[in-house]
Amino acid sequence: MTLSRVKDPGLAGVPATVKGLSLVSLFNDFASEMVYPLLPALVTRTLGGGPLLLGLLDGAAELTSSLVKWISGQLADRPGWRRPLILWGYAIAVLVRPLIAGAGSALQVVGLRVVDRIGKGIRTPPRDALIAEITPVRLRGRAYGFHRGADHFGAVLGSLAAWYLLTRGADVRSVIGWSIAPGIVAFVMLTVVLRGVTSHESRVTGEEHVGTRDSRLTTHDSSTFWPPVLALTALTFFRLPETLLILRLQDRGVAISAIPLVWAGLHVVRSASSYPGGWLSDRLGPRRIVAAGGLLFAAVAFAFGAELSPAQAIALFLLLGLVAGLMESGERAVVARLAPVRTGRGFGSYHALVGAAALPAGLVFGALYQSGSGRTALWASAAGMSVAVIVWLIVSPAERD
Repeated sequence: MTLSRVKDPGLAGVPATVKGLSLVSLFNDFASEMVYPLLPALVTRTLGGGPLLLGLLDGAAELTSSLVKWISGQLADRPGWRRPLILWGYAIAVLVRPLIAGAGSALQVVGLRVVDRIGKGIRTPPRDALIAEITPVRLRGRAYGFHRGADHFGAVLGSLAAWYLLTRGADVRSVIGWSIAPGIVAFVMLTVVLRGVTSHESRVTGEEHVGTRDSRLTTHDSSTFWPPVLALTALTFFRLPETLLILRLQDRGVAISAIPLVWAGLHVVRSASSYPGGWLSDRLGPRRIVAAGGLLFAAVAFAFGAELSPAQAIALFLLLGLVAGLMESGERAVVARLAPVRTGRGFGSYHALVGAAALPAGLVFGALYQSGSGRTALWASAAGMSVAVIVWLIVSPAERD
């Protein structure tokens, strides 16, 4: 059956549980983004740490999260494990994030941030696997797009809340402490959403899952799974880290006081484009949409390396929000197709490799930026991304109607 003959249910086709999990992610990211943009100020100004410690903070947190995602993905395929893994993952984050406000040293901040990311590592693979399980195959792009859109909108709210509290006289520690409020809301909502997950929802898409098992994408082995996932990892590696993109904004004359608002604007674009990106993934195929997102990043990174006014730099930075809107839902839809049986393990492997790529990418492009220039790092990123897109189109599975 061709796509043109299938009635498009649109947003109404996204399962209610996916919408509930999206609201949970919205409030959780609300809490997270009240903390994350303020960590550099807490570490360097309040606690006397330096740039090296900031690099350690991000690198250690992402590496730890990647290792935990690998393990969590294995556990998520065990009967009855997904719900407790998701609950514990969110609970750890909600409890640990506010404790950062009372840290007495920069190393304590690093340790607490690592524990926070352990929570993310525990919950992400089972949550993504659950979304794949309860969503019809033809709607997965939209389901992941809706979820990512809500997540990014939460980041907008969190950034704006932090900015507002700071302008009203609150100090950095107080703002971080207040992150417990939206975190508690997220956890309470999660308990309600997961209570509504029944075996009936799992059976709704059972026939579609059985059908996909007969395709050449059924086995989670080296010939069908790893080449595309490694190509997705390469696409992540060549994406210049966001901290360096923010540094480029500052180099182009954007005031530091304006950075939180620009950061919020980036997530506005991401949020607004995530569901349309998922819709395009369902209509045109995730393979093409992921490639389009990679090429868009390469083009913007190349332009970002030129001599720009502050306004031009901000416009290009915001345009990067479309990259996430195109790629995030498409990448998850591909992983779900590659691992239709052991979906938790598939997402665990994917998230682990992609997360592990963040540390070497940060070191490589950070060294290029420091030893050369922002232009050198950005143009190297653009060139590497272009090659990675070509590799992706070669090894990724072609879509079928």
